[in-house]
Amino acid sequence: MTSRVQRRRIRKSPAARRAEMVDAAASVALAEGLEGITLRRIGERLDVRPGLVSHYFPVVDELVAEAFGQVVGAELDTLVPQGRAGDTPVERLARFFALATGDGHDALSRLWINARHLSRYRPVLRDRVGCQETQWRGRLEQLIRDGVGSGHFRTADPCASAVQILVVMDGLAAHANTETGIGPRSVNRLAAATAERELGLADGTLSADPAQAADPAQAAHRAHPAPRTAVLLAAH
Repeated sequence: MTSRVQRRRIRKSPAARRAEMVDAAASVALAEGLEGITLRRIGERLDVRPGLVSHYFPVVDELVAEAFGQVVGAELDTLVPQGRAGDTPVERLARFFALATGDGHDALSRLWINARHLSRYRPVLRDRVGCQETQWRGRLEQLIRDGVGSGHFRTADPCASAVQILVVMDGLAAHANTETGIGPRSVNRLAAATAERELGLADGTLSADPAQAADPAQAAHRAHPAPRTAVLLAAH
């Protein structure tokens, strides 16, 4: 006579359950796009009923917005960490360009394109996109202000400089869905060149060339997604 072994289900706290749903949705978003996030799909990934997912996210757009915010928020913390001790503003900005302009960042660029398109029709997502744009602009502006205060940068309007840099980066990122590069190195480093011009830096100061990177680890990071993004992509 054989006994039937039942799988023991672990009861998770509401916070832990909600977090794993957002993680699952973020993984789907990076691999397939935000349109792939549905209550049924997330339920299948977590082996739970769609009704449980809807208990935490009655409207799927709330889950979509949370997933987007988590991914791009974590990426911002990787690219422009707050309170990075020991690095000059120039080194921090050079690191930002080295990580944000490599092939490993394409998944994030596609996600931004996807979110901005869908946000035209989804108010909840539109609010989250706007919130993240404000955070990215604010973080970069603060880095520039730090550089002005320390004498490394020269600009009369740190906010305008930050916006110009991000606009150029968005323009370059718009090509993330194409299979080939968009042009020679002079085009690919257009954002860094814009920053150098805006901030009174010599040409090449913010170069993303591995041989010129201030941090030797940058060359390795540039070819791969940021840690949080890599984990979510691997989960797919």
